[in-house]
Amino acid sequence: MNSSRGFPSDLNCNYEAQFQYYLFPVVYSIVFVLGLIGNVSALCLLIKKRKRASPSYVYITNLAVVDIIYICTLPFRIYYHVRKNDWPFGDITCRITGTLYFANIYISVAFLSLICMDRYIAVVYPRKYIRMRNSNCSIVTSAAVWVLALAIMLPLVFGGSLNTTFKNNTTACFENFDPNTWSKRMAAYNILAFLFGFVIPFTTIMIFYPLAARKIAQLKCSVYRDKALTMIWVILVISVVCFVPYHVTHLLHFLARLDVIRNCAFSNFLYKTRRVTMALVSFNCCLDPLIYYFTTAYFRLNFDRRKRLRQQVYSIAWHRTGS
Repeated sequence: MNSSRGFPSDLNCNYEAQFQYYLFPVVYSIVFVLGLIGNVSALCLLIKKRKRASPSYVYITNLAVVDIIYICTLPFRIYYHVRKNDWPFGDITCRITGTLYFANIYISVAFLSLICMDRYIAVVYPRKYIRMRNSNCSIVTSAAVWVLALAIMLPLVFGGSLNTTFKNNTTACFENFDPNTWSKRMAAYNILAFLFGFVIPFTTIMIFYPLAARKIAQLKCSVYRDKALTMIWVILVISVVCFVPYHVTHLLHFLARLDVIRNCAFSNFLYKTRRVTMALVSFNCCLDPLIYYFTTAYFRLNFDRRKRLRQQVYSIAWHRTGS
Protein backbone atom coordinates (compact mmCIF):
# COMPACT_ATOMS: atom_id res chain seq x y z
CA MET A 1 0.00 0.00 0.00
CA ASN A 2 1.33 3.38 -0.94
CA SER A 3 1.68 5.45 2.22
CA SER A 4 2.15 8.71 0.39
CA ARG A 5 -1.59 9.40 0.32
CA GLY A 6 -2.54 12.41 2.39
CA PHE A 7 0.91 13.98 2.51
CA PRO A 8 1.60 17.33 0.82
CA SER A 9 -0.02 17.05 -2.60
CA ASP A 10 2.47 19.26 -4.38
CA LEU A 11 5.43 17.06 -3.50
CA ASN A 12 6.00 13.83 -5.44
CA CYS A 13 7.08 11.81 -2.39
CA ASN A 14 6.57 8.17 -1.61
CA TYR A 15 6.10 7.33 2.06
CA GLU A 16 6.22 3.70 3.10
CA ALA A 17 6.54 1.83 6.40
CA GLN A 18 5.72 -1.79 5.69
CA PHE A 19 6.92 -2.81 9.17
CA GLN A 20 3.93 -1.05 10.76
CA TYR A 21 1.59 -3.86 9.71
CA TYR A 22 3.52 -6.20 12.00
CA LEU A 23 4.71 -3.72 14.64
CA PHE A 24 1.30 -2.39 15.69
CA PRO A 25 -0.53 -5.72 16.01
CA VAL A 26 2.30 -7.23 18.08
CA VAL A 27 2.81 -4.21 20.36
CA TYR A 28 -0.90 -3.52 20.82
CA SER A 29 -1.57 -7.18 21.64
CA ILE A 30 1.10 -7.12 24.35
CA VAL A 31 -0.22 -3.84 25.73
CA PHE A 32 -3.80 -5.15 25.66
CA VAL A 33 -2.98 -8.23 27.76
CA LEU A 34 -0.49 -6.70 30.22
CA GLY A 35 -2.22 -3.33 30.46
CA LEU A 36 -5.66 -4.82 31.03
CA ILE A 37 -4.43 -7.14 33.79
CA GLY A 38 -2.36 -4.45 35.50
CA ASN A 39 -4.90 -1.62 35.36
CA VAL A 40 -7.97 -3.68 36.25
CA SER A 41 -6.09 -5.14 39.23
CA ALA A 42 -4.94 -1.67 40.31
CA LEU A 43 -8.42 -0.22 39.88
CA CYS A 44 -10.01 -2.95 42.00
CA LEU A 45 -7.50 -2.37 44.80
CA LEU A 46 -7.86 1.40 44.59
CA ILE A 47 -11.65 1.21 44.82
CA LYS A 48 -11.33 -0.83 48.03
CA LYS A 49 -9.28 2.01 49.55
CA ARG A 50 -11.63 4.79 48.42
CA LYS A 51 -12.80 5.65 51.96
CA ARG A 52 -9.29 6.64 53.03
CA ALA A 53 -7.97 7.65 49.65
CA SER A 54 -5.40 10.43 49.40
CA PRO A 55 -5.39 12.87 46.46
CA SER A 56 -2.72 10.73 44.77
CA TYR A 57 -5.02 7.71 45.01
CA VAL A 58 -7.80 9.72 43.34
CA TYR A 59 -5.52 10.75 40.47
CA ILE A 60 -4.11 7.24 40.03
CA THR A 61 -7.65 5.83 39.99
CA ASN A 62 -8.50 8.21 37.16
CA LEU A 63 -5.29 7.26 35.40
CA ALA A 64 -6.28 3.58 35.58
CA VAL A 65 -9.73 4.39 34.16
CA VAL A 66 -8.15 6.32 31.26
CA ASP A 67 -5.82 3.42 30.51
CA ILE A 68 -8.66 0.87 30.54
CA ILE A 69 -10.70 3.01 28.12
CA TYR A 70 -7.67 3.24 25.83
CA ILE A 71 -7.03 -0.51 26.05
CA CYS A 72 -10.62 -1.19 24.96
CA THR A 73 -9.90 0.62 21.66
CA LEU A 74 -6.85 -1.53 20.85
CA PRO A 75 -8.69 -4.54 19.33
CA PHE A 76 -10.09 -2.16 16.68
CA ARG A 77 -6.61 -0.77 15.99
CA ILE A 78 -5.08 -4.24 15.84
CA TYR A 79 -7.57 -5.41 13.23
CA TYR A 80 -7.15 -2.15 11.32
CA HIS A 81 -3.38 -2.62 11.01
CA VAL A 82 -3.68 -6.35 10.26
CA ARG A 83 -5.80 -5.28 7.26
CA LYS A 84 -2.94 -2.95 6.25
CA ASN A 85 -4.60 0.23 7.48
CA ASP A 86 -8.03 -0.48 6.04
CA TRP A 87 -10.87 0.47 8.44
CA PRO A 88 -13.97 -1.79 8.15
CA PHE A 89 -16.01 -0.60 11.17
CA GLY A 90 -17.65 2.53 9.78
CA ASP A 91 -17.24 6.25 10.32
CA ILE A 92 -18.94 6.60 13.75
CA THR A 93 -16.81 3.83 15.26
CA CYS A 94 -13.72 5.46 13.76
CA ARG A 95 -14.59 8.83 15.32
CA ILE A 96 -15.19 7.38 18.79
CA THR A 97 -12.29 4.92 18.98
CA GLY A 98 -9.87 7.27 17.25
CA THR A 99 -10.70 10.17 19.56
CA LEU A 100 -10.43 7.96 22.66
CA TYR A 101 -7.17 6.49 21.37
CA PHE A 102 -5.43 9.85 21.10
CA ALA A 103 -7.20 11.48 24.07
CA ASN A 104 -5.62 8.85 26.34
CA ILE A 105 -2.19 10.30 25.64
CA TYR A 106 -3.08 13.80 26.78
CA ILE A 107 -5.31 12.84 29.70
CA SER A 108 -2.60 10.48 31.00
CA VAL A 109 -0.01 13.25 30.95
CA ALA A 110 -2.47 15.53 32.77
CA PHE A 111 -3.00 13.07 35.62
CA LEU A 112 0.72 12.32 35.84
CA SER A 113 1.35 16.04 36.31
CA LEU A 114 -1.35 16.17 39.02
CA ILE A 115 0.31 13.28 40.84
CA CYS A 116 3.54 15.25 40.56
CA MET A 117 1.97 18.38 42.09
CA ASP A 118 0.37 16.32 44.85
CA ARG A 119 3.67 14.70 45.84
CA TYR A 120 5.47 18.04 45.74
CA ILE A 121 2.92 19.71 48.06
CA ALA A 122 2.91 16.68 50.40
CA VAL A 123 6.70 16.83 50.80
CA VAL A 124 7.35 20.58 50.79
CA TYR A 125 4.13 21.86 52.40
CA PRO A 126 2.88 19.01 54.62
CA ARG A 127 0.50 21.17 56.70
CA LYS A 128 -1.17 22.61 53.64
CA TYR A 129 -1.37 19.10 52.21
CA ILE A 130 -3.25 17.83 55.29
CA ARG A 131 -5.88 20.53 54.75
CA MET A 132 -6.13 19.69 51.06
CA ARG A 133 -6.39 15.98 51.82
CA ASN A 134 -9.46 16.59 53.96
CA SER A 135 -11.17 18.51 51.16
CA ASN A 136 -12.60 17.46 47.79
CA CYS A 137 -9.90 19.31 45.88
CA SER A 138 -8.59 16.21 44.08
CA ILE A 139 -12.10 15.16 43.01
CA VAL A 140 -12.92 18.62 41.69
CA THR A 141 -9.59 18.81 39.85
CA SER A 142 -10.09 15.37 38.31
CA ALA A 143 -13.58 16.37 37.18
CA ALA A 144 -12.13 19.52 35.60
CA VAL A 145 -9.65 17.42 33.60
CA TRP A 146 -12.47 15.24 32.26
CA VAL A 147 -14.64 18.25 31.42
CA LEU A 148 -11.76 19.91 29.53
CA ALA A 149 -11.02 16.64 27.71
CA LEU A 150 -14.67 16.23 26.71
CA ALA A 151 -14.80 19.86 25.54
CA ILE A 152 -12.00 19.03 23.08
CA MET A 153 -13.14 15.49 22.21
CA LEU A 154 -16.85 16.05 21.52
CA PRO A 155 -16.40 18.65 18.73
CA LEU A 156 -13.97 16.24 17.12
CA VAL A 157 -16.44 13.35 17.30
CA PHE A 158 -19.45 15.33 16.09
CA GLY A 159 -17.59 17.60 13.68
CA GLY A 160 -17.76 15.30 10.69
CA SER A 161 -16.19 12.22 9.15
CA LEU A 162 -12.70 11.13 10.20
CA ASN A 163 -12.50 8.44 7.53
CA THR A 164 -10.58 8.89 4.29
CA THR A 165 -11.45 6.54 1.40
CA PHE A 166 -9.01 6.06 -1.48
CA LYS A 167 -9.26 4.86 -5.07
CA ASN A 168 -8.14 1.34 -4.17
CA ASN A 169 -11.21 1.04 -1.87
CA THR A 170 -9.15 1.18 1.34
CA THR A 171 -10.30 3.43 4.17
CA ALA A 172 -7.93 5.16 6.58
CA CYS A 173 -9.19 6.00 10.07
CA PHE A 174 -8.09 9.15 11.88
CA GLU A 175 -5.04 9.63 9.63
CA ASN A 176 -4.04 10.61 6.11
CA PHE A 177 -6.47 13.52 5.99
CA ASP A 178 -6.64 15.77 2.97
CA PRO A 179 -4.69 19.08 3.13
CA ASN A 180 -7.86 21.11 3.75
CA THR A 181 -8.77 19.04 6.83
CA TRP A 182 -5.25 19.35 8.23
CA SER A 183 -5.05 23.11 7.74
CA LYS A 184 -8.51 23.88 9.19
CA ARG A 185 -10.24 21.26 11.33
CA MET A 186 -7.21 19.35 12.65
CA ALA A 187 -4.90 22.36 13.04
CA ALA A 188 -6.75 23.90 16.00
CA TYR A 189 -7.16 20.50 17.67
CA ASN A 190 -3.46 19.63 17.34
CA ILE A 191 -2.28 23.01 18.62
CA LEU A 192 -4.57 22.91 21.68
CA ALA A 193 -3.74 19.27 22.42
CA PHE A 194 0.00 19.87 22.11
CA LEU A 195 -0.05 22.98 24.30
CA PHE A 196 -2.50 21.98 27.06
CA GLY A 197 -2.07 18.22 26.76
CA PHE A 198 1.72 18.03 26.68
CA VAL A 199 3.78 21.24 27.00
CA ILE A 200 2.17 22.57 30.19
CA PRO A 201 1.77 19.21 32.03
CA PHE A 202 5.22 17.95 30.99
CA THR A 203 6.85 21.21 32.08
CA THR A 204 5.11 20.81 35.45
CA ILE A 205 6.51 17.29 35.80
CA MET A 206 10.05 18.29 34.86
CA ILE A 207 10.08 21.24 37.30
CA PHE A 208 8.33 19.95 40.40
CA TYR A 209 9.47 16.31 40.51
CA PRO A 210 13.18 17.17 40.80
CA LEU A 211 12.28 19.67 43.55
CA ALA A 212 10.28 17.01 45.41
CA ALA A 213 13.08 14.46 44.88
CA ARG A 214 15.64 16.83 46.41
CA LYS A 215 13.44 17.29 49.46
CA ILE A 216 12.78 13.55 49.80
CA ALA A 217 16.50 12.78 49.48
CA GLN A 218 17.03 14.66 52.76
CA LEU A 219 14.81 12.27 54.72
CA LYS A 220 16.57 10.09 57.29
CA CYS A 221 14.37 7.00 56.85
CA SER A 222 16.15 5.21 53.99
CA VAL A 223 13.33 2.76 53.17
CA TYR A 224 10.71 5.52 53.01
CA ARG A 225 13.08 7.73 51.03
CA ASP A 226 14.03 5.05 48.50
CA LYS A 227 10.41 4.04 47.80
CA ALA A 228 9.34 7.65 47.29
CA LEU A 229 12.30 8.38 45.00
CA THR A 230 11.63 5.21 43.00
CA MET A 231 8.05 6.35 42.39
CA ILE A 232 9.33 9.69 41.11
CA TRP A 233 11.81 8.01 38.76
CA VAL A 234 9.09 5.68 37.41
CA ILE A 235 6.90 8.65 36.47
CA LEU A 236 9.84 10.53 34.94
CA VAL A 237 10.76 7.48 32.85
CA ILE A 238 7.17 7.06 31.66
CA SER A 239 6.98 10.75 30.75
CA VAL A 240 10.32 10.94 28.95
CA VAL A 241 10.45 7.53 27.24
CA CYS A 242 6.79 7.12 26.27
CA PHE A 243 5.49 10.64 25.68
CA VAL A 244 8.38 12.86 24.56
CA PRO A 245 9.36 10.92 21.38
CA TYR A 246 5.74 10.74 20.29
CA HIS A 247 5.05 14.44 20.76
CA VAL A 248 8.28 15.54 19.06
CA THR A 249 7.61 13.38 16.00
CA HIS A 250 3.92 14.30 15.98
CA LEU A 251 4.77 18.01 15.99
CA LEU A 252 7.12 17.55 13.02
CA HIS A 253 4.52 15.34 11.32
CA PHE A 254 1.93 18.08 11.79
CA LEU A 255 4.30 20.67 10.26
CA ALA A 256 4.89 18.37 7.29
CA ARG A 257 1.13 18.05 6.77
CA LEU A 258 0.87 21.85 6.70
CA ASP A 259 3.69 22.02 4.09
CA VAL A 260 5.99 23.82 6.54
CA ILE A 261 8.47 20.95 6.12
CA ARG A 262 8.99 20.27 2.42
CA ASN A 263 11.81 17.73 2.31
CA CYS A 264 10.88 14.29 0.96
CA ALA A 265 13.75 12.37 2.57
CA PHE A 266 13.17 13.88 6.01
CA SER A 267 9.39 13.47 5.73
CA ASN A 268 9.83 9.82 4.79
CA PHE A 269 12.09 9.29 7.81
CA LEU A 270 9.58 11.18 9.93
CA TYR A 271 6.70 9.00 8.74
CA LYS A 272 8.52 5.82 9.78
CA THR A 273 9.72 7.26 13.08
CA ARG A 274 6.23 8.41 14.00
CA ARG A 275 4.87 4.89 13.52
CA VAL A 276 7.45 3.62 16.01
CA THR A 277 6.68 6.33 18.56
CA MET A 278 2.94 5.66 18.24
CA ALA A 279 3.62 2.07 19.25
CA LEU A 280 6.00 3.19 22.01
CA VAL A 281 3.55 5.62 23.62
CA SER A 282 1.05 2.79 24.18
CA PHE A 283 3.43 1.14 26.67
CA ASN A 284 2.51 3.78 29.25
CA CYS A 285 -0.56 1.63 29.98
CA CYS A 286 1.71 -1.20 31.10
CA LEU A 287 3.93 1.05 33.21
CA ASP A 288 1.23 3.09 34.95
CA PRO A 289 0.31 0.26 37.41
CA LEU A 290 3.87 0.57 38.77
CA ILE A 291 2.92 4.03 40.01
CA TYR A 292 0.16 2.47 42.07
CA TYR A 293 2.58 -0.05 43.54
CA PHE A 294 5.14 2.53 44.63
CA THR A 295 2.50 4.99 45.81
CA THR A 296 0.95 2.26 47.96
CA ALA A 297 4.36 1.41 49.38
CA TYR A 298 5.01 5.12 49.93
CA PHE A 299 1.89 5.64 52.00
CA ARG A 300 2.15 2.30 53.79
CA LEU A 301 5.68 3.06 54.94
CA ASN A 302 4.63 6.55 56.01
CA PHE A 303 1.66 5.12 57.92
CA ASP A 304 3.81 2.46 59.59
CA ARG A 305 6.38 5.09 60.56
CA ARG A 306 3.72 7.29 62.18
CA LYS A 307 2.19 4.25 63.88
CA ARG A 308 5.55 3.31 65.39
CA LEU A 309 6.06 6.88 66.59
CA ARG A 310 2.65 6.88 68.28
CA GLN A 311 3.41 3.55 69.92
CA GLN A 312 6.70 4.92 71.22
CA VAL A 313 4.93 7.99 72.63
CA TYR A 314 2.28 5.84 74.30
CA SER A 315 4.96 3.53 75.67
CA ILE A 316 6.93 6.42 77.18
CA ALA A 317 3.77 7.95 78.63
CA TRP A 318 2.72 4.60 80.13
CA HIS A 319 6.10 4.06 81.77
CA ARG A 320 6.06 7.58 83.18
CA THR A 321 2.61 7.21 84.64
CA GLY A 322 3.42 3.71 85.90
CA SER A 323 6.49 4.92 87.72
